[in-house]
Amino acid sequence: MRYLPLTPADRAEMLGVIGAATIDDLFVDVPDAARKADLFDLPLHAGEMEVERALSALAARNRPAGAGPFFCGAGAYKHHVPATVDHIIQRSEFLTSYTPYQPEIAQGTLQVLFEFQTQVAALTGLEVANASMYDGSTACAEAVMMAQRVTRRKKAVLSGGLHPHYAAVTQTIAHAEGMDITRQAVAIDAEADVLSAIDAETACVVVQTPNVFGVVTDVSKIAEAAHAAGALLIVVTTEAVSYGLLKSPGEMGADIAVGEGQSIGVGLNYGGPYIGLFAAREKFVRQMPGRLCGETVDAEGARGFVLTLSTREQHIRREKATSNICTNSGLCALAFTIHMTLLGERGLRELAALNHSRARELREALAAVPGVEILSPRFFNEFAIRVPGKATDVVEALLADGVVAGVPFSRLDPKAGMDDVLLVAATETTTRDDIAAFAKALKGRTA
Repeated sequence: MRYLPLTPADRAEMLGVIGAATIDDLFVDVPDAARKADLFDLPLHAGEMEVERALSALAARNRPAGAGPFFCGAGAYKHHVPATVDHIIQRSEFLTSYTPYQPEIAQGTLQVLFEFQTQVAALTGLEVANASMYDGSTACAEAVMMAQRVTRRKKAVLSGGLHPHYAAVTQTIAHAEGMDITRQAVAIDAEADVLSAIDAETACVVVQTPNVFGVVTDVSKIAEAAHAAGALLIVVTTEAVSYGLLKSPGEMGADIAVGEGQSIGVGLNYGGPYIGLFAAREKFVRQMPGRLCGETVDAEGARGFVLTLSTREQHIRREKATSNICTNSGLCALAFTIHMTLLGERGLRELAALNHSRARELREALAAVPGVEILSPRFFNEFAIRVPGKATDVVEALLADGVVAGVPFSRLDPKAGMDDVLLVAATETTTRDDIAAFAKALKGRTA
């Protein structure tokens, strides 16, 4: 039975309030060429088996990342996720106890989030982490707005190495808060250029390491300069596995560290859902977005967990809220925590070293291809190369050889003037045969 609660009289009254004569008036901005007068050419109904067959046929037209040599990165990475992760997150006590809206939520979920926060704080080298954000890009935007609250300043400086999607999200959200965003020109290895833009009005500087081109930078001197001007340093990391090999943001003087946690425990999944990491100095905890779970004892002295801090607009006065985030990425946080627990410190360090080793092998193989130039001087598991012609054409050509060659930078920023730049990544899932196939196919297409 169809549920249509509005009567014609109801619709007429509503249209009258907004000044429209008919429902069609609501779509006058849609060009006629984009409108469809009749129904789509789809069956009005079908049996379950017929639907499964049709959708399976559509799905079969896609190529899974693991079907052959795969070198895409640019903020989303193909890592091995142990079967244990999927097994545990599908247990009913985890899968059904979703997000902590109330402090009296299930103790198991609160404990998992507490452990997740502990792990993120340890990885980033900062004192306190929240129970996750939507993804890395929104975490970056939230960090900029947090810096505004802490410093009471309006200016934010974004480095030219910041992922263009992160920069765009930050500009969109921060603009609504009345912030002045200074986004520096795209640059492969110029995180330190933010120094020239720091002044007495700067609330924060945002740098990324490894940056979108894979370049690793020690940002300690940037932190010193920012602090000398009364500004905060925000460090972005899109590849969480790099924490196992590189200096943590906290070690380099960051006040806030944000990033994408997809690399640990979460598959590529057609682009989401992912999980935003957010950590900061303890002195700024009251200005952190999202929510925090804490450890305590109950009336009988037994260990327990509670929702300690939740300064979002659904819980407190809107003007006092530090965030309007509706939920943490609870299931992805659980997957992250399980995978990180399985790895441990030693396992993460070994995994990070293996990623770097594979990337070095890839660099050597591609550097030997005539016409290819390696652009990233220091890298973890991803770097940029310059190819003859357009990178998009090279990627399309190599698909015929069964190789997914990477991400053309022009897909991330079409206006950057880097049409010949290709971002390539290698992880522990990359084999030597994959690397050889990539180099051979690229040599054949550039010769």
